[in-house]
Amino acid sequence: MGNIVHNSSERPDVLVHVAANVRRLRQGASLSQQALAERAGVSRRMLVNIEKGDVNVSLSTLDRLAEALGVLFYALVQPPDSEDSARIDEVAWVGRFPESRARLLASKPARQEVELWSWSLEPGDTYESAADDTGWHEMLVVIEGTLTLELADREVVIEAGDFHVYPSDQSHRYRNDGPGRLRFIRNVVH
Repeated sequence: MGNIVHNSSERPDVLVHVAANVRRLRQGASLSQQALAERAGVSRRMLVNIEKGDVNVSLSTLDRLAEALGVLFYALVQPPDSEDSARIDEVAWVGRFPESRARLLASKPARQEVELWSWSLEPGDTYESAADDTGWHEMLVVIEGTLTLELADREVVIEAGDFHVYPSDQSHRYRNDGPGRLRFIRNVVH
């Protein structure tokens, strides 16, 4: 469920961007594919497929690649010719239903990084995330519908017009238990 795309028959632009950016950044750092794969904790075969744009890569794998390359996450998903991370606007996750998706809208450095996402989940869809590193937080603002946020010790129900901020150094899940589409903004801060 954490793949950059899910059940998609077409290759989205973001996979093309990731392929070009990873290859360009790896070569710029004078790293072989094997060396980058080892640094990021992925197989060389996975890295080869990422650089070809032929694999649905997880968001956490992209985080590890960005860290191994010494760049922020947005540098891997933005269009390669883009100079400004204030407007990335790329689909980075697609759920079981065609309209369940996450778009990375923008990213700006904070202490280390800030990401602004626009999410939508159709009724019955979910997204599950592993814990982030200590010090990371998420800010969620629900625009339409009701978001059920599952945390390690509790569930938080966030209605349209409301928000919730929490440390994301714990596994968490977004759920749409309602009858209609859920839309929310997610801001990731570190």
